[in-house]
Amino acid sequence: MPSCQLTHANRGVSRGISTPSDGTQGQETGTDTFRTAPAQQWVDTTTGRIATDPYSWMQAVHWVGGSGLYTPSRTYGPKWGPTTVLIAQEISALLECRPGVDYLARKLKLSRRTVQYHLDMLREAGLLVYRSKGTRLTGSLRVASVYERVIPTAFDEALGIRTLLRDENAPAYERVPVGMAEQGRKLIGKLAKKAARKVRRRGRKTASSGRGRCTPMQVGTSAVNSAGTSLVPPESKLAGGNQDCPTPKKPKRGQRKLNETGRRHQLARELVAAVPWLNGAAADRVAWAVRDVADAGWSVHEVQAHLGLADAPDQSVVRRPSALLTYRLKGVHLLIKTKAQRRNLVMAWQDRMLSRREERPGADWDLFGGGPSSGAVKRLFTEAARLSREFLAGDQPDAVEVAAGQTTVLEDLPRHVVIDMRRDAELDPAIIHSALDCGMPEADARRLYTNRLVDQALTAFSTDTRIDTYA
Repeated sequence: MPSCQLTHANRGVSRGISTPSDGTQGQETGTDTFRTAPAQQWVDTTTGRIATDPYSWMQAVHWVGGSGLYTPSRTYGPKWGPTTVLIAQEISALLECRPGVDYLARKLKLSRRTVQYHLDMLREAGLLVYRSKGTRLTGSLRVASVYERVIPTAFDEALGIRTLLRDENAPAYERVPVGMAEQGRKLIGKLAKKAARKVRRRGRKTASSGRGRCTPMQVGTSAVNSAGTSLVPPESKLAGGNQDCPTPKKPKRGQRKLNETGRRHQLARELVAAVPWLNGAAADRVAWAVRDVADAGWSVHEVQAHLGLADAPDQSVVRRPSALLTYRLKGVHLLIKTKAQRRNLVMAWQDRMLSRREERPGADWDLFGGGPSSGAVKRLFTEAARLSREFLAGDQPDAVEVAAGQTTVLEDLPRHVVIDMRRDAELDPAIIHSALDCGMPEADARRLYTNRLVDQALTAFSTDTRIDTYA
């Protein structure tokens, strides 16, 4: 019966097709007429037909690879090979032909550029055509391209496949095969075996596979060496088994030290969590704002102390907290250079917090977002603060006062008195500092208040002269 195959766009160019020794079709003249132009890589402009099933499409893929008719137009990048067939095999398994580049690269462990090169070759060979092209705009929703698996016209012509368009009003790419010439049956059988065989990616050679064997392999059954007799080495020359391993285990590394950039971002995250008016600010912007003080070695408490000595801004007015932070920290690392100055800055901030706490209960709520919003909770807190002040101002018979020059035996103090003194010292480290100034030995202070509280008091309240940084 006559063929209903459409004529090719380059029908005027003759291609001498012959059957090579391996059973696949080849090109005699070596011309590149098999390439599909970009304008014909769409479903509406293609001259091929849509594959009715993935199996037939894989036959066309193997035919294109073995025919030699197609060569890529690019002079760089990969050529047609097993990787192209591997990608085509993954595309044939998709229910909807929408192969994302990232998906194929992750599934086949290839680079994105390699996947893009092979997709270009499949389109240029006439095996894939666009149904809709995806978007790659930065900042918007990215959509993958939708393809159609197409069998090129050259495949039908080479194997003598007859096609028919069942509906006259349907587009030409919907024609279906209805018969095949006798000379193409042997070739289609070979292509069927290739399409049924799954292609797998070759594993990379490991470093151990290229090295020689430790023990030479002996081949043959003869015990006599043809090259002559060889003496067996004495026992003293044999290895004793104490040789070091060629690949010793590396010791586990500790926590990696932060570099300059990491230190800036760490300080930025701590400030965003500690300062109320920085809540919600971008950590990258805050890291840029604190770059100078972070490089100078400032801690989060020192930066918070510098910000706390100034009036807290109205959070409803601050539109960009990072800009306000940049303004307040500008040049402060040049004014406060030493650790002693930064320590005095923290002490001044702590004194201000204590004074605000003594002025009215719940004043420190302003530093942490304004406190509870419920009026009942505020009344309960105010009543508890009033009872605490009355208890501290009243007579306390269990209190122990250590005056200057007075010797007190620590073993004579009741247990509950020691517990109360440690609790008061933890709330107010100035008590330890006052006891040391009154003549209590440091060893007795450590026995009474514990080493941890004494170290905190000595660190927070140094005997060095305070430097007024805001003079």
